[in-house]
Amino acid sequence: MVRIKAGGVEALAELNDSATAQAIWEVLPITARASTWGDEIYFSIPVHLAEEHAQATVAAGDLGYWPPGRAFCIFFGPTPASRHAGEIRPASPVNVFGRVQGEATRFRQVRSGETVTVERAGAETP
Repeated sequence: MVRIKAGGVEALAELNDSATAQAIWEVLPITARASTWGDEIYFSIPVHLAEEHAQATVAAGDLGYWPPGRAFCIFFGPTPASRHAGEIRPASPVNVFGRVQGEATRFRQVRSGETVTVERAGAETP
């Protein structure tokens, strides 16, 4: 589990058992400045990975790693790349490595430039 604090929003997220999740777990904690793109928050992280079962569309609440930008992404609704109502499409395929617990739309409150912190919460493994 990880704890994500972004602006005034705090959420727990569960990581999956992928190599991407493990690589991100190993560099925690991370503090960065949020950028927004539609209903997505993203920020650069000190991880350099290739695509791992990358997905062109994701679900609300998914955490993704965007290889071209070395970015941690939190998806909670449509992006400018979405092609129809209800679709959540990253700029290009992402490695989905986890999922926010609860309602991800609370991240709509976060503005570009706000501080985001991702840290380990609880157990010693993802």
